[in-house]
Amino acid sequence: MSIQFKELLDAAGTQDEPQRLLFLFAQIEKQDSKKHKQRQHGSVVPLMCVDKLPAELTDFSGLAAEADQVSAGWDFVLAAGLSGTGGQPPSTDDAEPHLNKMANDLMMGADLSRYVIFDRQGNPVSMQAN
Repeated sequence: MSIQFKELLDAAGTQDEPQRLLFLFAQIEKQDSKKHKQRQHGSVVPLMCVDKLPAELTDFSGLAAEADQVSAGWDFVLAAGLSGTGGQPPSTDDAEPHLNKMANDLMMGADLSRYVIFDRQGNPVSMQAN
């Protein structure tokens, strides 16, 4: 499924319960392969994460610029939504275990299809475990 960042924001605003958006920024760790000099091998590893209310975001470039202020070394961002209850959005504390799960899923090579993934330019990306 390919979704644009604006669609993600719009979808978060139309849910029955208020949402908190979860973002895990990841980078490519390249591994030197002396056997395969023509092919590069590596893995995608977690770098940093943040949670935001949809109202705190206007577009992808704003999120990317904020991330670059912390670390410009990211290559991808995984995104997910977390629903609130009783008309209240989840808190940052509520988001923490879900951000940890996102990081663990990435590190363990789990199925990432539950996340929307964007490259640095905001283009949707599809990742599969190898």
